[in-house]
Amino acid sequence: MTPFAIHAPGRILFGRAEAAKAVGPIRGFGDRGIVVHGASADRAAWLLDSLHAQGCEVLAIGCAQEPTLGMLEAALARARPFSPAWVAAIGGGATLDLGKAVAAMIPAPRPALDYLEVAGPGRALDAAPLPFIALPTTAGTGAEATRNAVIGLPNLGRKVSMRDERMLARLAIIDPGLTDGCPRGVTLASGMDAIAQVIEPYVSCRATPFTDALSRPAIPTGLAAVQRLMQCEDPAARDALAWVSLSGGLALENAGLGAVHGLAGVIGGIIPAAHGALCGALLGPVLEMNRTRATNAASLRLVEVCAMIGAAFGCSAAGAPARLAEWLRDTGLPGLTAQGLDPARHDQIADAALTSSSIKGNPVALSAADLREILNQASQARV
Repeated sequence: MTPFAIHAPGRILFGRAEAAKAVGPIRGFGDRGIVVHGASADRAAWLLDSLHAQGCEVLAIGCAQEPTLGMLEAALARARPFSPAWVAAIGGGATLDLGKAVAAMIPAPRPALDYLEVAGPGRALDAAPLPFIALPTTAGTGAEATRNAVIGLPNLGRKVSMRDERMLARLAIIDPGLTDGCPRGVTLASGMDAIAQVIEPYVSCRATPFTDALSRPAIPTGLAAVQRLMQCEDPAARDALAWVSLSGGLALENAGLGAVHGLAGVIGGIIPAAHGALCGALLGPVLEMNRTRATNAASLRLVEVCAMIGAAFGCSAAGAPARLAEWLRDTGLPGLTAQGLDPARHDQIADAALTSSSIKGNPVALSAADLREILNQASQARV
């Protein structure tokens, strides 16, 4: 067996009502900290109130959109003078990314750009981050289990990562109850991100026995949970999807991703579409391209994944990628053009995706022409 390592948060709490246990462990890091929340502080009010009741001094910082370098710098301008001992983030993947980056950058002696990949030198951190605590309120990104924070650079039209093993959360609390009532469109988009993030590590050329154990059983679980939640609100399906999301975060942290995320990361720097919606639009076409190009072991895994999708949607393995794409569009997830992507940018996106870190895990070496064909298929309007 090829040697491998396992990277994960220092401690993970999973289950309903686990969020109620957050204050004690957080306070153990110190009595002064920062809570990063979403556009509204309402969903974080219980945490802020509980921390205040326990004698903590807390600075709240909002994250109204996917974080940009400007947003990070503005947050640091408020956070550093406060001298916090820890940073907690409660919200979706964007909120967790901003919180993770703030925790990393408060002790950092250099500008944030120095630590960004692609656009900067991608330096390792010069100082250890502050303890970071993650409480996701959506089931999709798995950001609570990863070592990177995605930061947008609007002037360059790119989204890039700040990455360091020490950025892993010291505590991740995945309470599916925090996702109850999540809007249908957000559930669909984030759920497809979660499903892509168990499929891509499973077929990745970097897969390990650890990531296989997490990702393989999570694929049918995620497909069933998303289908159920598109029909009605169901706590059991919320629980299942939260587990799939965590499994995906752990799997991608240890096995990487593939062409879905290689393309979605580039597109996300160009248009303000939801990351999960981009992944959903790309997943079927990428699976089809990989399936037709793969050989040997990669082919077997891709056929296996397509068979799982086929079983979920009542079709053959060969027809599964197209059926998945059809179901998504019928359920309300549009193609890339309808999400705002100009097809004239396909060449630029394909070329940029070839340099992304995610594409390195793809089970097949795809060409720029292959990626352009994927973009063309993913852009088709619903018929």
